Amino acid sequence: MSPTGAGLRVLVVDDERPALDELGYLLERDDRIEQVSCCDSATEALRVLRDEPVDAVFVDIAMPGLTGLELAEVLTRFKDPPRIVFVTAHSEHAVDAFDLQAVDYVLKPVREERLREAVRRISDAGLVTPDDDLIPVELGGVTRFVSRSDVRYVEAQGDYTRLHTASGSHLVRLPLGSLEERWGDAGFLRIHRSLLVALAHVDEVRVDSGRCSVVVGGTELLVSRRHTPVLRELLRHIRQGEP
Repeated sequence: MSPTGAGLRVLVVDDERPALDELGYLLERDDRIEQVSCCDSATEALRVLRDEPVDAVFVDIAMPGLTGLELAEVLTRFKDPPRIVFVTAHSEHAVDAFDLQAVDYVLKPVREERLREAVRRISDAGLVTPDDDLIPVELGGVTRFVSRSDVRYVEAQGDYTRLHTASGSHLVRLPLGSLEERWGDAGFLRIHRSLLVALAHVDEVRVDSGRCSVVVGGTELLVSRRHTPVLRELLRHIRQGEP
C-alpha cells in the first residue's frame, strides 16, 4: 500500500474505451487518489503491475482473452496483492467475487457517489483483519460486502442462508454446509441442522428440562440434542482459557 499520508495508486482495466475513460476520469476527481493508470486488457494490466506499484485494481469482468475474474485470481498469488474492485454490468458474478476476496463490486453504469464508496472501502480495507472474510450481499440492487466478524449467526433457508448481524439480516446464495466448513476455524459452530452460530457472539447459554439454547444478540436459538455436548465442551474450554 502507499506510504502513510500518500494517496492511493489505482489501475483501471476495461476493454471498452468509453467505460475506461469515464472510470479513470471519475477516479482522478477523488482527492484520496494520487495516481490513475488505465489499460484495455488484463494482459496489459499484468505488464503494468509488473513494473508499477499499485494499491487497487478496478477491473471489468467480461473481457476478451483473460477475464477480470481470471486476472483477479492471478493477483491473489502476488506476495502483496492489490485490492480488487470489480466494475461490471453483470450482478451474477458476485459469489465469484466473494471467493476472490474482492473489496467491492460496483455495477455499471457507475455513479460517482457509488465509486467514492468503493474508494473508501479500499482505504478502510486495512481495518479488516487478514483472516476475516467478506460476503457479497444485495441491498436495493447494490452489492455490498458483510464482514464475517459482524455475523452473529447463520440460518439455513433452502439453498440459501441468511446472515444475521447487529444491523439486520442478508440472504445469500450459499449453502450452510459450505459456510460451516469455511468458518469452522473462525469460531462458528453448528448448533442445529439449520443454524450456525458465532461463539464470540453468544451472550448466554440456557438449559431448561434438559434442552439447551443460546442467546445471541437478544435472540434465543435452540440447540439440538445432537449438538449440545459439543457446544458445552467448547464453551467450557473458552471459560477456562484453553485453546
